[in-house]
Amino acid sequence: MNVPLLIAKRYFLSKKKRNIITIISNISMVGVAVGTMALIVVLSVFNGLEDLVRSLYGKSDPNLAITAVQGKSFEMTPALLAKVQNTPGVALLTEVIEDNALLQYHDRQMVVKMRGLSENYFGQSPIDSSIKAGDHRLRRGDLEYALVGEGVQHELSITLDNRLAPLKLLYPRQVPGRKTLSINPDQAFNEENILAGGIFQIEQHLDDSYLFVPLSFAQRLLNYGNRRTALYVRVGNSFKLDNVKEELRESLGSGFVVQDSDEQHVSLLKAIKIEKLFVFITFAFILLIASLNIFFSLSMLVIDKRKDIAVLLAMGASEQTVRRSFLLVGAIVALVGAVSGLVLGVTICWAQQTFHIVSMGMATSIVDSYPVKMQAADIFFICLAIIAITLAVSIRPALNAGRMDVKENL
Repeated sequence: MNVPLLIAKRYFLSKKKRNIITIISNISMVGVAVGTMALIVVLSVFNGLEDLVRSLYGKSDPNLAITAVQGKSFEMTPALLAKVQNTPGVALLTEVIEDNALLQYHDRQMVVKMRGLSENYFGQSPIDSSIKAGDHRLRRGDLEYALVGEGVQHELSITLDNRLAPLKLLYPRQVPGRKTLSINPDQAFNEENILAGGIFQIEQHLDDSYLFVPLSFAQRLLNYGNRRTALYVRVGNSFKLDNVKEELRESLGSGFVVQDSDEQHVSLLKAIKIEKLFVFITFAFILLIASLNIFFSLSMLVIDKRKDIAVLLAMGASEQTVRRSFLLVGAIVALVGAVSGLVLGVTICWAQQTFHIVSMGMATSIVDSYPVKMQAADIFFICLAIIAITLAVSIRPALNAGRMDVKENL
């Protein structure tokens, strides 16, 4: 027979008239329930946002990106091409040239990030599903077309397939042996025209600053020749991405960096995780404050039940039995609150996932409602925090109960 548990259940389920102790205990349970619910909901929102960021960048990101360790470009030699293509698991290789350029349209202009892509790029990522207007193809017959970010299109009021007013791109002309630009504007910049073929909407950073063009167009404008800024790799379905990544790193050596999608946006994802950690710490502290009521209710219960404690000790109960009894009272209060909060939190997250109750509140947002994703690890750490907090606030009253003087209280 578990005597401490029987005593704890007796005190918790006592049918006596309401007094200040039961009121404080109920407040404790409500506080723990609300804190647990808030933790589950907020952490699930952060998980949803992290998944949303990954899915948005996944529309334009390759499985693996290869870049140079030093400098912004590297020579695309047949040997390098063979090394990458012959690596087991490499299903598709896309050559990339990316740099800043000045975009002019009518009387407006802005600096954009121009990304030149070989024609097989759309086998790398499903960017064609993000085309808001126009066509995703970068080449139609003999004509070259550019894909324009929605923000860039809005900023310059660009119209699609306007052959009377094409997009004009300018890039500083590199003259061998000369470090400064020519004072003659006609000689200072390379200039190329291209038609706007489509408008994409992927993610704000890309939408507001990027322009996708054919690789040959970027080669002419930037005068890159055989140089490339990156190689994009799609991994075959039957291969593990991490294994292919390690194979490429070993094959290419220390002169190249091979990154998966998360590593390409490590700063952003790290910022989300740090924010999530600080939110967890903040709400855990609020949960600790709410759980202080358990400390007060247990302390008052020890005083109220001092004669019962004295009788138990006089009948031969050990101090450990008394201490465990009051620790279990605190644990039951916290458990009822935590389970209630857990059920409420999971229900709210399920309702948001199913019915999209809370909207983003912005007409231009990528998704209509706040994304949520529950993770078992979050629930585990929340339960761990509740256990630690309950022990912290219950141990002092339990120790006081075990040290009760029998003679003074009989």
